[in-house]
Amino acid sequence: MAIADDIERLQFVEAELLRRWPESRIQPSLERIAYLCDALGSPQLSYPTIHIAGTNGKTSTTRMIDQIAYKLGYRTGRFTSPHLEKITERISINNQPISADAFVATYNDIALYLDMVDSRMSNPLSFFEAVTAMAFVAFAEYPVDIGVIEVGMGGEWDATNVVDGSVNVITPIGLDHMEYLGSTIEEIAETKSGIIKPGSIAVLSAQEPEVAKILIEKCIELEAAPLREGIEFSLVKREIAVGGQVITVDGVNGRYEDLFLPLYGQHQGDNATLAIAAMEAFSGEMKLDEDLLRQAFASITSPGRMEVLMRDPTVIVDAAHNRHGAISLRNTLSHEFNFTSLVGIFAPMGDKDVIGMLQVLEPILGRIILTKNSSDRGLDIATLEKMARSVFGSDRISSFATLEETIEAGIAQVKSDSQLNAGSCALVITGSVVSAGQARKIVQRLKAE
Repeated sequence: MAIADDIERLQFVEAELLRRWPESRIQPSLERIAYLCDALGSPQLSYPTIHIAGTNGKTSTTRMIDQIAYKLGYRTGRFTSPHLEKITERISINNQPISADAFVATYNDIALYLDMVDSRMSNPLSFFEAVTAMAFVAFAEYPVDIGVIEVGMGGEWDATNVVDGSVNVITPIGLDHMEYLGSTIEEIAETKSGIIKPGSIAVLSAQEPEVAKILIEKCIELEAAPLREGIEFSLVKREIAVGGQVITVDGVNGRYEDLFLPLYGQHQGDNATLAIAAMEAFSGEMKLDEDLLRQAFASITSPGRMEVLMRDPTVIVDAAHNRHGAISLRNTLSHEFNFTSLVGIFAPMGDKDVIGMLQVLEPILGRIILTKNSSDRGLDIATLEKMARSVFGSDRISSFATLEETIEAGIAQVKSDSQLNAGSCALVITGSVVSAGQARKIVQRLKAE
């Protein structure tokens, strides 16, 4: 009964939060979140922070840093967004999502402060601002030794940017959220560089030359010490292995050899390299304990990122939601799996580079099945069909009204293809984080049935 009560109270709190401005509605300013944090006693400043921004790989890198820190003996608080299935995923303590009871209690602790800030500002606090403040408070009350905080969008005016990151990590930067962050990669890089703090350490992934120039200029301006992938640290070797890959990394303070990473893709090897450098920067000038690092990597997960949900037939879900993510998905499927054919399920958001993603995926998909996720931001099927015909033609396209119908049809299709061709066909579900999260639930239910 207590568990049922917790779920009911969590659903009520989530509904209250969702009445606020959605994450997709942005009013660029730190005024509201700064005012709220001041009123709460600046909980985000009560522990040191590693702050992570970038276009792709943020969540995976954040999860890796959190796992390494936890295995090294730190009490950790991790904040990521968006969530795949449950809102409690966003706030994790010691590598585990916050409990429903603790989530509700944290909301109740700050609810009156949210109302007070709303009454004094020209615009109310958004859903993301409120949940960000909840994470800060939960971490301070635990308390944690380190906060590992992922940026929601951008950097300079993202709600998380009231932290004072001692280490600031920037993953690869590309074109995304252009309606808010800028129409060029340089403008986007300038916004994301806003997380770099004076006198901090900036851990920078390999970037396009024009992006690298902006990030280094920001470091010089703020007297921050840059650690650059390919210069101060690098991925030395990567070999495909059963269930993932084995990597060797030249870190800032030493070499780490033959680390098993149970994730697929070159991009995940790069994310792991970045995570090692970030923890080295945070921990000081000594090499990380290699045995503990090996343990950390062996238990790393990245739900919804090249995740195999089912076998016989194989069903893979990936949260690629822009062209850069689609390229990583295509490269991983092409180079690390041996399927005779692939069927894709595609359910993107309407504010993304849908044509760009379709063009990237077209060479590897024999068929594509189109649908819409449950989000209001999901692209309507009629528009999606028109876009897909311009890339795939008409013969390779089909569509269904709901994601559940689409997945059932996709599974039937790959079973049939595998039998007819005496080969191995797989179903790949992609297009957005929301689609990935909903697909995970549907496939898990189908497996149980």
